[in-house]
Amino acid sequence: MQVSKSDCANAIRALSMDAVEAANSGHPGMPMGMADVATVLWQDYLKFDAADPHWADRDRFVLSAGHGSMLIYSLLHLTGHARPTMVDIEAFRQVGSPCAGHPENFELAGVETTTGPLGQGLATAVGMAIAERHLNAVFGDALVDHRTWVIAGDGCLMEGVNHEAVGLAGHLKLARLNVLWDDNRITIDGAVSLSSSEDIPARYRASGWHVVECDGHDFTDIARALDEAVASDLPSLIRCRTVIGKGAPTKAGTSGSHGSPLGAKEIEGARAALGWSHAPFVVPDGIREEWLRAGKRGAHARSEWQERLASHSDRDKFQRRMSGDLPDGSAEAYIAGLLADPKTVATRKASEMALEALTAAIPDLVGGSADLTGSNNTKTKATEPLTADNYGGRYIYYGIREFGMAAAMNGMALHGGIVPFGGTFLVFSDYCRPAIRLSALQNARVVYVMTHDSIGLGEDGPTHQPVEHLNSLRLIPNLDVYRPCDAIETAECWALALARSDGPSLLALSRQNLPQLRTDAGMKSARGAYRLHAAGAGRRVILIATGSEVEIAVKVREKLEADGIGADVVSMPSWERFDAQPADYRADVLPDADPADILRVSIEAGSTMGWERYTMVHGLRFGVDGFGASGPAKDLYAKFGLTPENITRAVRERLQAQEK
Repeated sequence: MQVSKSDCANAIRALSMDAVEAANSGHPGMPMGMADVATVLWQDYLKFDAADPHWADRDRFVLSAGHGSMLIYSLLHLTGHARPTMVDIEAFRQVGSPCAGHPENFELAGVETTTGPLGQGLATAVGMAIAERHLNAVFGDALVDHRTWVIAGDGCLMEGVNHEAVGLAGHLKLARLNVLWDDNRITIDGAVSLSSSEDIPARYRASGWHVVECDGHDFTDIARALDEAVASDLPSLIRCRTVIGKGAPTKAGTSGSHGSPLGAKEIEGARAALGWSHAPFVVPDGIREEWLRAGKRGAHARSEWQERLASHSDRDKFQRRMSGDLPDGSAEAYIAGLLADPKTVATRKASEMALEALTAAIPDLVGGSADLTGSNNTKTKATEPLTADNYGGRYIYYGIREFGMAAAMNGMALHGGIVPFGGTFLVFSDYCRPAIRLSALQNARVVYVMTHDSIGLGEDGPTHQPVEHLNSLRLIPNLDVYRPCDAIETAECWALALARSDGPSLLALSRQNLPQLRTDAGMKSARGAYRLHAAGAGRRVILIATGSEVEIAVKVREKLEADGIGADVVSMPSWERFDAQPADYRADVLPDADPADILRVSIEAGSTMGWERYTMVHGLRFGVDGFGASGPAKDLYAKFGLTPENITRAVRERLQAQEK
């Protein structure tokens, strides 16, 4: 059987429309429209070996238009990856199948990043391209020499994060990044012209990109465009003019093929139009063999690379970095220094102090800030700027691109070899949130440095004062949120964040100076919460606080103890870590008792919602349940009742009421 590229592309189309039809759910149009482009890319350009999808020097392929997930599932299956099997594909979108509605990196090797939220795949790919150039600068062409390829749709290019990502990639001249734009001119609502008249190629050119166009259904023209992109010294946008749902007799070129099954009659017509007479989920041997050859095409390149690695002087260092096994950046010596010479500093400054030691010891750390370097304190002496002229640098000036920064950090983390950290104000976590959520979903080792964490930032006022942010971030599964109270807790939280390889961490840090409250070592923050001070008199009160409010809790305790009222102070830098502790430890820190016997009190300069789980409904909760105000921090704390005097008075009144 003489197999053509058209035959190979039609295998993608058939699997895509069959799987969506079987699931009665999905998006057949995009895979059918981009099948020709994907065939040329995967058979002739993409560097990969299906036998080893984790090969460190493989090209990265990102399906940013994740709704068209059957495209990548078909490609992975046809090229001979261990999974998905045909059984997996037949169970598309069903519970237990790795072929989820949108590609998930933790389900299938070969899916480099979880996509679906439009625009984020492309923005994540920018981070992968940054990682490739940085590691190339460190280890050279012999070990790191690959490209990042993206398939993106009109929606990906409309999303705001696309503007951020494109600007950053153009500024850094990431020539190894190539975006194939599925220009099918259709969205769910209908024609793109209903909502957009933007000149996208002009925008990309203005952002420092090379732009080339091709007929997305002409194999020769596709190859010409890819050759031009590969030869460019700029990132490339490859405009592929395609027909969505190509082959469908009545729905091709319409939104009717975008987000729903084609239907049995339409599929029958498509099979006839494509000359595909095979039963559902059947790929003829000749076509399958042609695809399997494509899956083995990179085997020789991988073998040669392995030989180079085996004899390379940096082999052990490279393997360590790609494995994510960090060198010893132990905080013990640094913490010992703090104990010997206590520091009264803002926790953002304490973070910088810890980072000075960590970045000097751990070359994997690549930092940055969204135009707030001097406020976030994220740059250290060891991290010179990463620029288009120096990819070996370890500090990225992201500009005012919070979302783009967060998505790029996901890409760096998923690429491997880099542990990224980046800073902005906590209130601007709202701009980062979709990428933070994806960090957590796809287990990306990213550290978010969020400073100016409360009304304590002062005069900038309620637009910049986070109120609901801490608790809303705590709601994200698999995200560790830390709010340290002093320099020692900050160092501990950094150590814990870096020790975690299966998900992201976020440090919420103060603008204002805080005294060093800890007088002992022991990595107590690892427990999430611990008794900073035990009651002297008989325990009547447990004061639970985080961050800058732990200092207030300590002062409240002093006043209560002076009256013979025993009070514990519990510092709780991390809800998530405390909730994960054994029940007996949690019961020791927060002992169960009749509310009339022990009053639990929470103090945090943010929303009080959620604190009931620790104070119980009869406890007291001090925080900020409305927007802040503009003024000096000290005056704001008084305005919102977050003072030792006010809290002590309220505690006494509650205890007296309980005694009546």
